[in-house]
Formats: sequence, structure tokens, C-alpha cells
Amino acid sequence: MGVIVRENFNEDVELGIWEITEDYDELMSMISLDERDLVTVESFKNHKRKLEWLSVRTLLKELLGKDSKIVYGPERKPYLYNNEYNISISHSKNLTSILKSKKKRVGLDLEFMSTKILRVADKFLRETELENITKSQEIYHLYLHWCAKEALYKICDKVDINFVTNLNIEQFNPREKGRMFGTVNNSYMNERFTLNYFTLKNYAIVWCYK
Repeated sequence: MGVIVRENFNEDVELGIWEITEDYDELMSMISLDERDLVTVESFKNHKRKLEWLSVRTLLKELLGKDSKIVYGPERKPYLYNNEYNISISHSKNLTSILKSKKKRVGLDLEFMSTKILRVADKFLRETELENITKSQEIYHLYLHWCAKEALYKICDKVDINFVTNLNIEQFNPREKGRMFGTVNNSYMNERFTLNYFTLKNYAIVWCYK
């Protein structure tokens, strides 16, 4: 299928989403990998994990117009080898997404929605956040909160963050597309972020940049 969403924001930030319909050989034929990356992708025992990994590199090539190597920091935060862009990556089920920017910090999360989130909501939400969930759209609203906190976790380098105590999502009414606000408060910062969101094919997608 390839790229199903490609959108620019603020002249410097770009969001891309790839729907995985290709098989392993098709994805492999779309990119050029060095020997180390070939060893990495072949080391995955799970076939779906291989497709996810390849689709990330394929989408990145589409967005940049060239093959680029992804490396990871100590907290498993992804970087481009040449530091040309800041990037955030997310994948779930059949979708892969990347948010990139030369000048902004970026955070992104995408999740396929299911009822399983009902069993774990109290593990990542404060009591006040749980009280503000819209019952008629409970699953969607919960996933927006989860994705928002994941996006904040990523934009803040995944350091010293507990989803309940350090991240707070302000009350909002869920729509098909919109904005919400979240705060990160830990030993490194006390900062408020604007988060953008939308839903697509039973997925919740949230991203932020600053």
C-alpha cells in the first residue's frame, strides 16, 4: 500500500504513515541496507517484527528521498546517523508512522484500538484523568490519553518519566481530529505541550513538536 498519510506542519515538521501490505521481499527491495542492518533484521524471530522494522526504513526513505541509517541512544530513542533530522517512530498492527523535523523536538505515538486498554487504564492515568473520560467514547478517549503520554515520553527523551506521576493530560472532549494539552513535570522540566490527534482505520494517532 505504501504512504497513506503525508502532511506538513509549520514548514519544518512532517508526518508520514505507511500501511504495510507488502511482504518481506517487497519491502527489502525498496531500500538499501548495510551489513549491520541486514544482520539486525535477520535476527528477529518474529516475521511481523521484520516487516515493521523494514517499513520504518522504507517510510523514512519516502520522506527524505534517500536511504538513511537509524541509530538508537541508551534509552532506545531513535536518531538519524547524520543528525539531519529529529525523528519519532511508532508502529502498531499494520501501520507505521514517522514524525520528523530539523529544528523541533518531536514525539509521536500510534495505536490500534481494542478493549484491552480497559484493563490497564488505571496503570497510566491519574484519578482525575480517569474521571474525565467520556463514557460514550471510552476506548477512543483512553487510547488518546495513552498515545499522548507516549508522545510526551518520547519528546522528553524517555528519561525520569512515570506516566501517572510525571505526565498529565488536561481535560478535553474527543473528536475525530483535534488538539489537547499535556504537561511534563519531573526533575528535568515543568513544561506544557500542545498535542495533535486524529483517528484513522481504528487507530489513534497523537503527535507533538516544540
